[in-house]
Amino acid sequence: MLVPMEPPETTRSAAFFDLDKTIIARSSTLAFSRPFYAGGLINRRTVLRSAYAQFMYLLGGADHDQMERMREYLSAMCTGWDVETVRAIVADTLHHIVEPMIYAEAVTLIEQHRAAGRDVVIVSSSGAEVVEPIGAMVGADKVIATRMVVADGKYTGEISEYAYGPHKATAIVALAAAEGYDLQESYGYSDSITDEPMLAAVGHPFAVNPDKALRRLAISRDWPVLDFSKPVALAERARFTEVRRPAVAATVVGAGLAAAGVLLYAARRRAKPAGS
Repeated sequence: MLVPMEPPETTRSAAFFDLDKTIIARSSTLAFSRPFYAGGLINRRTVLRSAYAQFMYLLGGADHDQMERMREYLSAMCTGWDVETVRAIVADTLHHIVEPMIYAEAVTLIEQHRAAGRDVVIVSSSGAEVVEPIGAMVGADKVIATRMVVADGKYTGEISEYAYGPHKATAIVALAAAEGYDLQESYGYSDSITDEPMLAAVGHPFAVNPDKALRRLAISRDWPVLDFSKPVALAERARFTEVRRPAVAATVVGAGLAAAGVLLYAARRRAKPAGS
């Protein structure tokens, strides 16, 4: 078990997960730059800029100013894009792009929370067109994501809902009120200091692969720190699970038969007449 969880509560609760570098190993939005290029939405220069932004994000995370610059850049980049084209590209390339970079530890945590009766909610500053399919892939119950203004089927470049920083905390408080979640009995997971408001809003906050600022804060507040390092394709993980289950079952059955054989042999030895 990765996380010492409290026993299931009588009230409803949830587990809130950031997406990038918490469930998946990269930026979900920037990961689609090549498929967007192949689909004619961006040019080669934009692909290179996205690759550089991805590298810098992986290297050191992103503070508030960097996130604001990224928001402005992405808003400008997607202005005029056809919404259905974006959704089609994401649907066609989702498993190829995203599946190999999902953390096995995150999937295990999601499964544990669902088994404990908690809703799993992904809370991400990436666009809903990217986050919602990923949420469905990993088994999330709900998604909170950034939503762009759409007119005549195209993005205007304006943002209607920005799921970032304190807005994440506001969104989960509103969702908790609507769904009846007890936030003090709920869990939160993120890698970034910009998500401090979200983590502070729940009773069980965890820093996952934290940037330096969040690691310092987690230590000062005695928040557990988790290090995820095993991206694994869901299909591969499922095959491993299915192979492992029969193997375990065979081991148990084999051990049972062996034990039964030992007992039968001992009984026969006791039943034999002396000297036979």
